This record gives sequence, C-alpha cells and structure tokens, in this order.
Amino acid sequence: MIRNNSIAVVMPAFNAERTLESTFRDIPLDIVDHIILVDDKSNDQTVIVARELGIKHIIEHEENKGYGGNQKSCYLKALDLKADIVVMLHPDYQYDPRLIHSMCFLIANGVYEVVLGSRILGSGALKGGMPVYKYISNRFLTLFQNFMIGQKLSEYHTGFRAFSANVLRKINFEANSDDFVFDNQMLAQIFYAGFEIAEITCPTKYFEEASSINISRSFKYGMGVMGVSLRYFLARKRILKSRIFRENP
Repeated sequence: MIRNNSIAVVMPAFNAERTLESTFRDIPLDIVDHIILVDDKSNDQTVIVARELGIKHIIEHEENKGYGGNQKSCYLKALDLKADIVVMLHPDYQYDPRLIHSMCFLIANGVYEVVLGSRILGSGALKGGMPVYKYISNRFLTLFQNFMIGQKLSEYHTGFRAFSANVLRKINFEANSDDFVFDNQMLAQIFYAGFEIAEITCPTKYFEEASSINISRSFKYGMGVMGVSLRYFLARKRILKSRIFRENP
C-alpha cells in the first residue's frame, strides 16, 4: 500500500510453470497487497506452482479464453478486491517486477493514472534479446499508432502496465477483443477517455521460456493494431461509432 492506495498485481498466465517463481520472487511485497493469477487453462503445472508459492487469489479458466479474455478476469477480480492501483505483469519474467515501486508511486502521488514499462526507451530491447524483426515491427506500428492517435508513446505493445482503478472503471475494457489486440484497444480507450500515459524504461529479457507469438500471429496482431488506430481516428472525427469507445456502463 502507498498513501492508503491498495495495490494489486495481476498476472495473466498461460503455461508459465518455468518462469512464474522467478517473476513472483521479484514482486515487491512491501507495497503489494494482492497478487492475482488467472490461469487460462494451461497445459503445464502453472496452478500447482502458484499454490506452492502461496498466491492467494488464483482463478482457473475452465476453457481457454485468450490473452484478452484472461486480462478481463484479472481486472474484474482486482476491482472486486477494491484495489486502488492495478499492475498487469506477464509471469514470463520478461519484464522486471522491481519497477513496480516506481510505477505505483507515480499513480499514488497523483502524477499519472497510467504508467507503462517501455522496452523501447533507451536501448534495452535489442540488448535484452528482442528479435530484430519484432523490434522493427514494433517501431513501425508505434509510428503508425502515434500518427493516428496523436500521441508520442515509445511503444504500445508492452506487457507491463499500471492503472488506477478509476481508469479501469471508466473504460469499457470488457467490450474488447479476447485476443492479443486487447492491449492496444485498452490504450486507445484510455486516450479516448482523456487520460495521459507515462512511460518508464524497463529492461527486458528474451529467452526460450519467455512468451512470444509466432510470425503468422504477429502479422494478424499487426493488422489488428492498425485497425484499432484507424477506428480511434474515425471515432474522434465523429465519422464512426465504436462500442469500445463508449464509457463503461
């Protein structure tokens, strides 16, 4: 807890058995009040490892709901626990959980309501082993998104994010896709609702166990990202109505 703000860390998990413990051990328990793991019907021992680690809030999907569907369960549970700040952290140990302090202090002190851990700020992405084709596609998509949305983020594709509960209650994230494009839809919704987003440099690690999507899924994701940006642009111009840009009822 920081300044009476309750903090929840949510981890959307799928086959995270080999990396979950390393991720969990670096979460700063001195400020984190709740740790929530949502298992999207993994094929390994993710849930068993989570129980052995003493994670109190574990949700097991009876069927695979997809990356976006997993996050929906994460955020709904965090709001149900009345968390004031919610941090989304991939349990694949690609991002450094020790940055949770910095991200949450920015929100708790009222500086920003959304903070992203960026792999692109600085030179951490390639040093950390990000494949060159992923780096290039990341930079291209981010350039396109910034142009269409009218912002200046270094990247829209990080899996390390912190939100105030106010933001999660305001945007209609349940209307978003259950697939990977969910992340981009959330950021578009946040900007559409008038919130500002801060970024901090986040070192990253790419290794065999770290989660990643293949080239064909990456292409589908890229097309989805461009579609979200176009819909945002048209909604802002009052040319197109989109349910994802309606306030959360």
